[in-house]
Amino acid sequence: MSESLANAYDESSAAADVSAVPVLGSRLPPDLAGRLFDLVVVGGGITGAGIARHAAQAGLTVLLLEAEDFAAGTSSRSTKLIHGGLRYLAMGDIALVREGALERKSVGRMAPHLTEPRWMLVPARSVFEYAKLRIGIGLYERLGAVARDERHRNWDRAQMARWEPLLDRERLAWVCAYREFLTDDTRLVLATLRAAVRDGATTCSHARVNGIDQDADGARLKVTDGRDGSVHEVRGRAVVNAAGPWVESLLRDSARDAAAPPPVKLHLSKGVHLAVDHDRLPVRNMVMMTASDGRPVFAIPRGQVTYIGTTDTTYEGDPAVWPEVEAGDIAYLLAAANEHFNVPLLTGDDVLSTWAGLRPLIHQAGKAPKEMSRRDEIWRDRRMISIAGGKLTGFRKMAEEAMAAVAEVLDCDTGMSAPLAPLPGGDIDDLDDLRRDVATRYQQDPQAAARLVRLYGSEVFAVLGEQPRPLSDSVFAEEVDWAVRVEGAETLEDLIYRRLRAAWFLPREVGGLLQPCAALMAKLLGWSDSRRADEVERVRALMADELAFRNG
Repeated sequence: MSESLANAYDESSAAADVSAVPVLGSRLPPDLAGRLFDLVVVGGGITGAGIARHAAQAGLTVLLLEAEDFAAGTSSRSTKLIHGGLRYLAMGDIALVREGALERKSVGRMAPHLTEPRWMLVPARSVFEYAKLRIGIGLYERLGAVARDERHRNWDRAQMARWEPLLDRERLAWVCAYREFLTDDTRLVLATLRAAVRDGATTCSHARVNGIDQDADGARLKVTDGRDGSVHEVRGRAVVNAAGPWVESLLRDSARDAAAPPPVKLHLSKGVHLAVDHDRLPVRNMVMMTASDGRPVFAIPRGQVTYIGTTDTTYEGDPAVWPEVEAGDIAYLLAAANEHFNVPLLTGDDVLSTWAGLRPLIHQAGKAPKEMSRRDEIWRDRRMISIAGGKLTGFRKMAEEAMAAVAEVLDCDTGMSAPLAPLPGGDIDDLDDLRRDVATRYQQDPQAAARLVRLYGSEVFAVLGEQPRPLSDSVFAEEVDWAVRVEGAETLEDLIYRRLRAAWFLPREVGGLLQPCAALMAKLLGWSDSRRADEVERVRALMADELAFRNG
């Protein structure tokens, strides 16, 4: 669809009926001044989303506040794996590995479209290394209660040549292939938040908490609306601080003694990923590589790209939504890929996009980020509970722990009636059948159909309707409508980066999507021509910043 067609698009004629689906709110409720919520959750990443879902299902009145867009920070910048963390076995954290491995099944039940089974290949250079891998992966599978017929495979050079021919078979003589699960982190957050809304929660994005005053009965939060700068007061009987890298800042804002240090010290670790065209690195499976410092680095094919990540380096300074990607980060990741695959040398010129996120690790003196535990921890200060650490996979268990603390504050039962109820889009009997149905009905190739199912699951037909209007080879106008009316997209950045997932995974199409998508959003949200132009330039600037490492 050209820009002129997008301008002529009549959203009322193609809009899906959203009356029966949970709709993410992005604005502060108009009756805010007169309401007292049982629980106010600060932070709209996966941790806050999981807590809001749990609390709403437990019958509490819940308001979730997010300073940016939902999942704008760490929860959209992961490696996008639902896994137990095989490498944590080497750190001796067996309990964490077992919990993560088992939680993969829980996430799979709630959102099968967001837990895609893939083979993860772990190559070995020597017989000794190969033997250790087989023992470690075998233990990992037993901890995760993996069925015998789904356990790992052992490949020699001949099998590598058949199943993953790009691997350097001169240096890498054996491979252990085991099952891991690929997700879309942002879509998991959005689905979890919509599950919370389904059970009665209220959500608001672009609402920044600037101060918290507590008393014996609850807390008053000072909230600034990022759209117009207006300041509001929110009242809650309890507060959960799930602000990720900003947890410490919120603790300082609520402290009795402003000069006292917060009770928790975070260590921010930066994780960088890069994406190259899949034709440039056409791997068939996910591959765990070993970087120069011994850390695991992954190469993962997804749609039009293969992405490589991640780094794990100390981040100095104040938390940022868009941490800088430096030339050294890119060199580190490309070196790992060049060492493992027989392809023409990958360079910075091959990089199509990058992303970086900040992990809010619990500080452990004397340890480097890669040595620090990924366990979550909880702190209580009167009526505010703060939670930090943890992993994407364990969000449901983290919510249980946080809600146990909330139960103590509120003196109530916070049990869930259906802890593994499907998230919106998750009521699916057979994913392969759904992908085939989507491909047939909308005349899409398997890759495009897989993208649609991953984004929308069983709601895909509600999103697209009978005759969706294409904006590009993969994206339809009806997706923009759904993103705005159902998923709370407020800006073009929200849409391109976190609803359509186009900026990182559709590099061949994203440039041509900006103008028509902005035109559709302008109609839906009442933007002026100048606002529309600003939105396009903002996204173009972000995409350019992702490649700014080339200038350094």
